[in-house]
Amino acid sequence: MKYWNAVLMGALLVAPAAFAGGKADDVKDENKRLENAGTVIEEILNVPDDIPQDLLDKARCVVVMPSVLKAAFIVGGSYGRGAMVCRTGKDFTGPWGAPAMYALEGGSVGFQIGGEATDFVILVMNNRGMESLLHSKVKLGADATVAAGPKGRSASADTDAYMRAEMLSYSRARGVFAGVSLEGSTLRPDEDANRRLYGKNSSAAAIVMESKFEAPASGAKLVHRLQKASPDLKP
Repeated sequence: MKYWNAVLMGALLVAPAAFAGGKADDVKDENKRLENAGTVIEEILNVPDDIPQDLLDKARCVVVMPSVLKAAFIVGGSYGRGAMVCRTGKDFTGPWGAPAMYALEGGSVGFQIGGEATDFVILVMNNRGMESLLHSKVKLGADATVAAGPKGRSASADTDAYMRAEMLSYSRARGVFAGVSLEGSTLRPDEDANRRLYGKNSSAAAIVMESKFEAPASGAKLVHRLQKASPDLKP
């Protein structure tokens, strides 16, 4: 009897420690996601011919999904995970705010591009596109219009295709950067990750809409690089 009491007491002592360790690992993973997203956006924005400046200057939000594995979509059970950063202030024309965590799911021809891993960047071009992403899963091409984004310094944001699109999407695989169609895929807030990073009462909508949230240290590169590239929304 004493033996089983000792075993039970040992289990009770070990379980909280194991749970705490698991939570710590989860937070570490989310911070790594933000760091990787910051590296991706820095590398892409350092090449002027990748994302046209006039498109970035008109974007309300930028979604960055680092290292999405093609194999994950073949088996259909995994997804890309990254972050969305939106402008703050009235009508979302001010500085870039804290990143909210997001997940990219599903399959389309876009996921067949490249090699073992692909980075995705999505520009959210208007308030309607941004608001559709704050509360629920959005199917790209159905719930929100999406188009392959143009490249190059001379690409114009004034063409009909880009003016109508709520989102413009890009991919980078094996160093090749290009506009890519993500129709049929879904974007959704990763609320478990948001709570792990910001606390139990946080959500993607709260992080984007409320000024009390500040980017964690792991998200500083992501936010600062966007702020350097495009300080304010251009009318």
